[in-house]
Amino acid sequence: MSGKLWVVGTPIGNLSDFSPRAAEVLSSVDFIAAEDTRVTLRLLNHFGIKKPLISYYEHNKREHGGIICERILAGEDCAIVSDAGMPAISDPGEQLVAQCAALGIEVLAVPGPSAVVTALAVSGLPTGRFTFEGFLSMNRRSRRQHLEEVRQERRTMVFYEAPHKLAATLQDMLDAWGDRRIALVRELTKIHEEVIRTTLSQAAQLYADGHAKGEFVLVIEGAQEPQQQETTLDDALALAKSYLAEGLSTSEAAKRAAQETGFKKNDIYRALL
Repeated sequence: MSGKLWVVGTPIGNLSDFSPRAAEVLSSVDFIAAEDTRVTLRLLNHFGIKKPLISYYEHNKREHGGIICERILAGEDCAIVSDAGMPAISDPGEQLVAQCAALGIEVLAVPGPSAVVTALAVSGLPTGRFTFEGFLSMNRRSRRQHLEEVRQERRTMVFYEAPHKLAATLQDMLDAWGDRRIALVRELTKIHEEVIRTTLSQAAQLYADGHAKGEFVLVIEGAQEPQQQETTLDDALALAKSYLAEGLSTSEAAKRAAQETGFKKNDIYRALL
């Protein structure tokens, strides 16, 4: 009988956010797959948990993913953790979960802290609908293409960003979208946690010197719904005249224009006469 894969959320800063159930699961599995074994070892030591660790990160996920799946299929239970937050969200664990799912291995989750929803909750921006866009590419062309793809996105957008790239990212966003409201959420749940609610233009100016510190989550309002111009009787009349030019009768031209503009057919008909 094969084992299970547990997807276990870990604190994004404050160790007190580690749940009793997460500690229980990590204590019960046979081994733990960790993004950085040194980071995870500190967490385990803090809670008195002793378990074998296997590294699983971006550059060894193909090789180690196969090893982990073989061990689970042989009957061992494994927990996957990231350095902070929920594994598989903008994280290499995404591939391990997909591998296990393809092999019919049971995947269970122990919910934990998530920088995405935590930042969204304190942003002060609309939370009913949102899209998580992860990290922008280091490649400038790819970054600009990504920003252009979401230029008309009306939902609130959430991005991750490293401090050394923040100045360039804010300027690229301002250039691509124009000015919008933004919440810069820094060092979530840590001692220097900070939420700056401002605009893209002001944020770009604030961090232009490139001296930002800490990990950032950027929460940005979506594009405004385009304002539709109100149709006038003159617009309806012009449309009806275009139908007359196509050979329609006055009555039929007025009828079609009425259907498309909402004006009464008789009003358009009289105007045509």
